[in-house]
Amino acid sequence: MDWSTLGVAMGSAWLSGINLYATVATLGLLQKFGFVKLPGELGILSNGWVLGVAGVMYIVEFFADKIPAVDSAWDAVHTFIRVPAGAILAATAFADFDPTVKTIAMIVGGGVALGSHGLKATTRLAANTSPEPFSNIALSVGEDVLTFGAAILTAFSPVAILIIVILFIILLIWLIPKIYRTLRWLMRKLRSLFGSAPQGNVVES
Repeated sequence: MDWSTLGVAMGSAWLSGINLYATVATLGLLQKFGFVKLPGELGILSNGWVLGVAGVMYIVEFFADKIPAVDSAWDAVHTFIRVPAGAILAATAFADFDPTVKTIAMIVGGGVALGSHGLKATTRLAANTSPEPFSNIALSVGEDVLTFGAAILTAFSPVAILIIVILFIILLIWLIPKIYRTLRWLMRKLRSLFGSAPQGNVVES
């Protein structure tokens, strides 16, 4: 087992679920300037067009993340972007391996990305129900710092990030019932806010 490749694959998939564009930009820049050599075909992240698109989208997300209503909509749409991207990054790291290994990496990477995205989206949705904007902004900045730092760790110490991802999976399994209860509470709160329109008086003829 190539633990370094596995660490980069799972680390990039995990971070994709949190902030895809910051992950791609960080890993791509590290490859472009020769600080690391990413495994498989992940070197494509250093392509100028890839870096340009990732950079522009990161700037858009940076501001969208700070506006509660926009942030929730952004996360909902990115369920269909972050998760597949995480699966693709994981498989791309194993591009030099047997197709069976690449397929397994894609499946596992997609699951890891779904887990990190789901936890992020649920946490942010709960924060976005608060009338004050500061918790949402603090979470957004924290996610950016985490993504950049963990992406650098993924590149330079993939075994360490692999351990972190494994610990995250264990934590997520423990949190699943709590996440489910939080989502039910959020749905009830949203229904109470938007689902009960005032009824007018009915005039009988």
